[in-house]
Amino acid sequence: MTPAQVLSLFSPLDAVAVCLLGAAWVGTTLWIENGRARRVSVSILMEGYRREWLQAYVTRTPRVFDMIALSNLRQGTAFFASSCLIGLGGGLALIANPETIASLAADLAIEQAPVLVWEIKTLLLLLLMANALFKFIWAHRLFGYCAVVMSAAPNDEGVLAYHHAQQAAEIANSAARSFNRGLRAVYFAVGAAAWLAGPWVLMASTILTVAVLWRREFNSKSREILLRKPPQGASE
Repeated sequence: MTPAQVLSLFSPLDAVAVCLLGAAWVGTTLWIENGRARRVSVSILMEGYRREWLQAYVTRTPRVFDMIALSNLRQGTAFFASSCLIGLGGGLALIANPETIASLAADLAIEQAPVLVWEIKTLLLLLLMANALFKFIWAHRLFGYCAVVMSAAPNDEGVLAYHHAQQAAEIANSAARSFNRGLRAVYFAVGAAAWLAGPWVLMASTILTVAVLWRREFNSKSREILLRKPPQGASE
């Protein structure tokens, strides 16, 4: 089939729904990662805490706790990367056997469509999952770089130790940004699965996904806790 024939299988409403999904995915990333915004996100607040963590790490003896914390972060990225691989495998299996989706759609009384339509809708989900996989893999590697830089810091408190701590903090923040982008890609991949039920459902799912992300980044209990000021007289 020619590209024009493929596009003819979808309605203008499908195009609007997919464009809305793409705009929401990119827009939420810019919105959340904008540290100069009037309302700062949890992700930006956590960047400050990582810098404080790595500064405190210089004077901590022993530094075992810091390496345990970093190891836990790497395990988290490895877990999500493995989950994305499983999801990609399942999605590829569906594309190889699209009749399964068509049969499920028939059972759910969803409007019937050519097999190619189901394959393309599944492909959108797979593209988001693949993006998430790459982000998690890169985050895992960056946390590894962070561990090496932290290990390079001398035991004696001094200029070199604080320099390496600052380097490690920036690498850790870069890793966290990549990890968070991977998580958002997973959120939107779950939302993209709603396209199987039609464009209106996809648009509703996209709006719901944005609402969930907004609440967790800008209106959550954890954000309120992070913004609390230390008591007066607290030692630095």
